[in-house]
Amino acid sequence: MAHQHGGNKTAKGQHTVSGTDWADIRESFPGLRRRINDKPLIYLDSANTAQKFESAILASDRYMREYTANVFRSVHTLSEEATSAFEEARDQLATLINAPERAELILTRGTTESLNLLAYSLGQLKISKGDRIVLTELEHHANIVPWQMLCERVGAEIQVIPIDAQGELDLDAAKTLLDDARVKILSFTHVSNALGTITPVQALCEMARARGIISIVDGSQAAPHMPIDVQALGCDFYAATGHKMYAPTATGFLWGRRTLLETMPPFMGGGEMIERVSFSGTRFNVLPNKFEAGTPNISGFIGLSAAVQSMRSIGLAQIQAREAELARYAYEKLGEVEGLRLFGPTHRAPVFSFALEGAHAHDLAMLLDQEGIAIRSGQHCAHPLMQRLGVSATARASLAFYNTFDEIDALIIGIKKARAMLC
Repeated sequence: MAHQHGGNKTAKGQHTVSGTDWADIRESFPGLRRRINDKPLIYLDSANTAQKFESAILASDRYMREYTANVFRSVHTLSEEATSAFEEARDQLATLINAPERAELILTRGTTESLNLLAYSLGQLKISKGDRIVLTELEHHANIVPWQMLCERVGAEIQVIPIDAQGELDLDAAKTLLDDARVKILSFTHVSNALGTITPVQALCEMARARGIISIVDGSQAAPHMPIDVQALGCDFYAATGHKMYAPTATGFLWGRRTLLETMPPFMGGGEMIERVSFSGTRFNVLPNKFEAGTPNISGFIGLSAAVQSMRSIGLAQIQAREAELARYAYEKLGEVEGLRLFGPTHRAPVFSFALEGAHAHDLAMLLDQEGIAIRSGQHCAHPLMQRLGVSATARASLAFYNTFDEIDALIIGIKKARAMLC
């Protein structure tokens, strides 16, 4: 029986948000046409990496087939074409997040590199012995380990904002921690990769700004799913990852305020990040080149540019509304499964970590794979959060706008079938 989920329907019977034909948009992702174990692929692992827009695949392919050349370094036609297409990614990303100026947009291999860049360059500038850096219990390892390495080098200390039983940040505790004059940096996730918790970015950044604390936001799980306006958020830095934005891997960005970026030392040395080099010394390049040493992932960023254009064509508000409907439905249906413990808040991004009584997460994931359903199992690169939840591992289903209500129904059927076998 077909489910009715509200909203409009096209002539095809496809559920829509604001008249958007999601069935047609789904066709933009060739990876979703796969069959796994002779069953249609149901891909529920987008928080790990998203499926890729065909536009991104074709754009990357065209670069490699038609105008392969390095960027910036030559004046011939191929290099000029490659440079123009590469720089278009910077323009697209700057527009996507409403950056004040494109030069503040540093192209990196992703959030991990962006946060390591900050821990090295900003840390070298701002963190000394006895200082404190505040994180949260929701953080991915990429927003923990680089800061730990910095603290070990200089003798600083990490403090952690706790979460409550629902997986929401304790803002009273946050205020108490940030009132400490030793705190110099606050770095936190916009959306939890494990619980789907959407953190109060503006409120936290306001707290930080009022106390002269630099605020850094890990936007990996937010940028693909909702409108981002760094000026409205009030943060000092914002990082995200291309492969979660329906684009090639080893792409991403770091946005930062010019006043901070200009004072920070470079993260890596090499070609293009310099203005002049001699054996007696080096003068560094202007932004953004100062932080972009070496040959970048040219084809990947050209693909990311195309993916961002496709996202903007759909509309980030429409994407967010579609995923909110999917998330509400998934939350309701998962809550009906006997023996299933769902972690995290009611209002969330479309990410669902859960444990099934009597079944290990890996066993559940393997059985679901037999049904063509791809989920993630394990600790999701968030060991401290798993310890806080008191579990060794969870299963995680993460959705994107290309998923359907019928796929959620299939997940529930698959979980129940696995439970019957394992429990």
